[in-house]
Amino acid sequence: MPDQPLASRRQFLGMASSAALIAGAPWPARANVSTQNVYDVAPSGAAVAKVRIYPALGICRVGGSPKWFYAPEVPGLPPQPDDGTFKDGSEKIKKQVQRFRVYAFDADDQIIGEVTGDSITWGVHLANTKANWYGFNNPLDNGPLAPGLPSQKRNQYFVSNADREENLIIDGGALQISGLEVNQSGGDPAYQFEGTFWGGQPDAISVDLGQLRTDDAGRLLVVPPDGVSNSPSDAPITSFADNNAWHDDWCDGPVTARVTVGDQEFEAEPSWVACVGPNFAPEIPPITTLYDVIEDMNVQEGWSDAPELPLSFMKYVYPTFRRVALMEWVTQAANLRQGWMAIGDLGDPDYVARLADPDPSNADFRQSIFDLFRDPYNLSDSAYLEERLKIPYMLGDGVNYDGSPLQWFQFPKLQYDYLRMWAAGEFVNDYNGQVAEDGVTDYQTFDDIPLELQPGALTQAALEPCSGGAFHPGVELTYYLRIKEMYARNYDETAEPFRIAHGARPSLNQNLGRLLTPEVAFAGFEDTPPPLGPQMAGDLTRWMGLPWQCDAFSCQQVLMQQNYPIAVWWPALLPIDVLPEPFYMAGLDENLTEEEREKFFANRVNWSRGVAGIGYHANSSYWDGITNMITVWERMGFVVRMPSPQGDVFVEMQHADNMETRFQWNPGQGMLPN
Repeated sequence: MPDQPLASRRQFLGMASSAALIAGAPWPARANVSTQNVYDVAPSGAAVAKVRIYPALGICRVGGSPKWFYAPEVPGLPPQPDDGTFKDGSEKIKKQVQRFRVYAFDADDQIIGEVTGDSITWGVHLANTKANWYGFNNPLDNGPLAPGLPSQKRNQYFVSNADREENLIIDGGALQISGLEVNQSGGDPAYQFEGTFWGGQPDAISVDLGQLRTDDAGRLLVVPPDGVSNSPSDAPITSFADNNAWHDDWCDGPVTARVTVGDQEFEAEPSWVACVGPNFAPEIPPITTLYDVIEDMNVQEGWSDAPELPLSFMKYVYPTFRRVALMEWVTQAANLRQGWMAIGDLGDPDYVARLADPDPSNADFRQSIFDLFRDPYNLSDSAYLEERLKIPYMLGDGVNYDGSPLQWFQFPKLQYDYLRMWAAGEFVNDYNGQVAEDGVTDYQTFDDIPLELQPGALTQAALEPCSGGAFHPGVELTYYLRIKEMYARNYDETAEPFRIAHGARPSLNQNLGRLLTPEVAFAGFEDTPPPLGPQMAGDLTRWMGLPWQCDAFSCQQVLMQQNYPIAVWWPALLPIDVLPEPFYMAGLDENLTEEEREKFFANRVNWSRGVAGIGYHANSSYWDGITNMITVWERMGFVVRMPSPQGDVFVEMQHADNMETRFQWNPGQGMLPN
């Protein structure tokens, strides 16, 4: 399937007319590196006093292909596969590999530079403990607005701690790696994470949890597993989140390093890595990112400083408007929102210029736009209705509770406050009709970023593509990342923000009694520490759906009490409604009338079409869908930027069921069999 679509993409991208269209598009990706946690640069010759690993929390993404690409390292820019595609052919998805680096600092915490070479010995421990954890009902930190629901253990028929450890914990073990370009082919078993599921049973399963490599500078590469889920007993799927006798291969764990500098050896301030699912719209960021959520907590706790006023429009306000604009390519609710919301044309550069105008004469206009965003401070009894048809039209943590304001997506307060300051005119207009400040923040590669910004940029780049809600349980990771007790800074004031606190339990098993309640989650059970605290391998991903594919499909769009528009979950990671490649190709056919071409560009189809089964009879169901997704998830298409006569559009490419797999587009003749 890929030959024709990929060739077409290169052809169109190379056309002079298309290039002009791309240059004029108002919302291309731009680098946007935070300066809130910038380091001073150490004087020349400064002695190394400490070393740290970055990113503080890294994200791998599973895929069934042996091919891979690096996780983003420049905030604001999407990942960049070598050939520009996220699939190996029409089926297998490429893996996203997280690269970790070590930086050295002096005694005054001034940055000296990156440490490379064979002087670093990396350590990583990966585990999957989902089957040994408790079921998911809802977040446990929302208090009376959406009370946490107690949950029982998954696979309760394994009663003793010993049986649960043997059968349910997939422990890949702790591995070390050092040197340059080690295990580049990926075939060395010394660097392969492998564990066992159902270990005490005759039908035990060996589970691959990924592997370690190093690059040509000795940096660590964590290669994720394939995204496989299985049941050794062929158990049925009965839940979107909690299926007994099933495993998947999401995993997470600590990243450590011993670093030799001269005649000194240092233990690096450690990091963490999580291996999660693919991002099917990698060029469209979530309206709130995981970085936004954690930074909101950091500012509330005084661990990071809020930006000084006046705000930069491009740095603090523009990103939210850009994300709102791009949502129209992944959900029909956003594509048609002008029908119930006078947001205006966010794709018009002149309209953006008006948004960027801080003049008092423009205050009423800014306030009218600000009023369209859901207010996280409004938690009144009437907030459910008052805030319903606001941006973004997405479901929230408290979806279990009809009438709760948390039934709708809530912005982190810091992100919302940026909009509030913008509405009040407390910002500077640094928008000049372009999307980057020439030579200032328009970093194209990681090496373009100044040294003092590089450590923070790595963490920001890792977390910005991740969904910042709603957490039910979420796309990659969940609500616990907004809780201070999860972070090293809560226990050590010298620790950097964003770093997960490392635990030291005697076992990966964490027995918290028969019910996990909000009280137990924060206080622990008997002699067992609370799960919302220092973490061990497998602790982050255990809260997510099991197997992961079921939750990914089931959480698409939901009919609520008022069913127009249809509310959605996480469209920027798991698209809902998309412009498919065949429609895009038809829209480019100059033999069609302009009206016909516009129809193709204006229409959308369901991204998960066919997953619930297709045929002549009404015999498919929700349960068929979430079961089928376990095996067909790699057939889904990726939404990527493509040129068109109307300007850039975002197109679902490389869907295995696109008609290009069986048909060829012929101008003037339509789709004909190959």
